[in-house]
Amino acid sequence: MSINSALAAGVTGLVANTSAISAISDNIANANTVGYKKESIDFASIVTAQAAQGLYSAGGVSAVSASLVAQQGQLNQSSSNTDLGINGAGLFVTTTDPTNATATDPRMFTRAGSFTVDSQGYLKNTSGYYLQGWLADPQGNITPNPTDLTQLKTINVLTQGGAASPTTAVAVSGNLQATTTPSAAALAASTTPAGTGAYNAATNSMAMYSAANGTGVKPDFSIQVPVADSQGGPHTVEMDFLKSTVANQWYAELRAVPATDLQTGANLSHGQIAVGTVTFSPTGQIDLANSSLFGNSTSPTISIGPSTQAPAAGAVSWASGLGLASQNISLSLATAPGDLTQFASQSVTQSITTNGTNFGNLSNVTVDNKGFVTANYDNGVSRQIAQVAIATFPNPDGLTPVSGDAYQVSNSSGAYNLKSPGSGGAGAISPSTLESSTVDLSTEFTNLIVTQRAYSASSKVITTADQMLQDLLGIIR
Repeated sequence: MSINSALAAGVTGLVANTSAISAISDNIANANTVGYKKESIDFASIVTAQAAQGLYSAGGVSAVSASLVAQQGQLNQSSSNTDLGINGAGLFVTTTDPTNATATDPRMFTRAGSFTVDSQGYLKNTSGYYLQGWLADPQGNITPNPTDLTQLKTINVLTQGGAASPTTAVAVSGNLQATTTPSAAALAASTTPAGTGAYNAATNSMAMYSAANGTGVKPDFSIQVPVADSQGGPHTVEMDFLKSTVANQWYAELRAVPATDLQTGANLSHGQIAVGTVTFSPTGQIDLANSSLFGNSTSPTISIGPSTQAPAAGAVSWASGLGLASQNISLSLATAPGDLTQFASQSVTQSITTNGTNFGNLSNVTVDNKGFVTANYDNGVSRQIAQVAIATFPNPDGLTPVSGDAYQVSNSSGAYNLKSPGSGGAGAISPSTLESSTVDLSTEFTNLIVTQRAYSASSKVITTADQMLQDLLGIIR
C-alpha cells in the first residue's frame, strides 16, 4: 500500500542523505590535502510502477557519488624543487614498488605531487607512491614512448652516485712578453756547438728544473691548466716557455705536474707530453702552422693513452697505477675563447677555459615545465636523468579512487594515454608548486546544512507514515 511505500521512500532519503553527509565530511577533512579532488553526491529519483490508477506508490531516491578529478585545483608556490603540480589535464603515473614494477602491476594515478628523494634516491610522495617516467640512456638521451607502459621506470636520482666529466677541450688566453731577453741557457743553445748549460729538451729541459737541486732550465713563463681525467680525478698540465734567440720564437714544453701522473715514451722524460717551439707572427699572433710543439698543426691536440698501454716513442700514457682511460684534449690557442699572443707587454695568463669537471656529489634535483628531471652536482655538472610521464583519460571523473589521493583505471574512465608534459593535451609541469584541494569550505558547510535539513525531513516522513499506520490500526479497536 502507499503508506508502506512512503516509509520505504523515507528510508531511501535517510540512506541517500547519509551518503551525502559522508561525502561532505570527507571533503571537509581533506580541505588541506594536496591534490585532493572533491567528492560530489548527486541524487537520482526511484520511480516504481503504479499498482492502480489513481494510487501513487512512492519510489524514493538514490545517491550517486563522483570524484571531480578533472577539476583543476589552485597551484600554490612551494620551497621544494621536487614539489610538482600539473597545470592542465592529466595525472602523474606512480607505483607502489620502486624496483620491480612490471606492466601487469597496478599503476596509481595522482595529482598529489609532493615528491621528495627517499633514502634510496627514488622520488616518492607523502602517500608512499613512487613517480615514474622515461629514463635517460647512457648517452643522456630521453625517448618518450607513449604506447608502451613497460618503458616507464621509477625515477631514481642517485643511480649515478655522482658525476665526473673528463676534459676534452682547453682554451688558453694569455700573452708572452715580446721584449723578453733570452736567458743564458737560450743563448748557449743558439751556438754551435751548444755552450755550457744550454737548454736541451732531452738533457737539460724545463721539465727537469729544480732550484733546490740546481738542475734543468727555469722557464721564462709558465701556464698551468687544470685537467680532469676519465674518472674525474684532478691533474695539471703545464705549458713552459723559454724565449729563444730567434725572433718571434719560444722554446716550449707541455708536461704533467707531477711527472708521476704519466708514462713517457722514448724521447720524452720527466712528465713531458710534447716538446718543440712556438712561433708568433710579426703582429704578435700565434703561428700554429710553424709551431713544432703542436706538430705544425692548426688544430693542436694533447693525446694521452690509457694506463694499460705502454706509450710508443714520442707518446705518453696515464700512469699504470691510475687505471685511467685514454684521453684527447683539443687546445684552442688562436680562436676564441683561446688567444695566445706575443706583445710588448708583461707576460700574463688572462684566462683558462676547460670543459672537464672533477667528481661531484648530488647537490639538488630540479624539474622543468617539460618534466625533465635534472640532477645537479656540486662540481657544476648538470645531467638530465628522466622525463616525467603524464597520463590522460577520456573520462578522468570515472577513475576509481584509492587511498592516498590516487586513482586506478576503471571501465568508466577509459584507457590511459601516456604523454610528455605540455603535449597532446596533457598539462605542463609546474615546478616548485603543489595543487591545493578543490574543496571550498563555505560550499561544504552550506551543503552540510541543506543535507541535514533533508535528512530531518526524510525522518519526518517516516514518523508521519508511522503515525498514519498507527491511526489505521486503531480503527479496528
